[in-house]
Amino acid sequence: MRIREFQKLMKELYFENDSKRGVEKTMLWLIEEVGELASAVKDGDKDRAREELADVIAWSASLANLLGIEIEEALKEKYPGFCKKCGSYPCRCS
Repeated sequence: MRIREFQKLMKELYFENDSKRGVEKTMLWLIEEVGELASAVKDGDKDRAREELADVIAWSASLANLLGIEIEEALKEKYPGFCKKCGSYPCRCS
């Protein structure tokens, strides 16, 4: 599944509820999921980290939908396939 497809799926499934919740509360849910991911990583629980990472990505997509941001396009701009600092692929920054 491409990032664009996943974001569309999240919009189809959850946009109505996300809209009612609003940007600020959706952001709080995302922060909570990042905390749960951090806890799983700290505990060395790879299975839980896998689940929490999926949640972080899903809540990020929900937030992007509320903000009208296409994640795939934002990623292409931010990470164009080479290091924007040194211009190399792979990065050669020290």
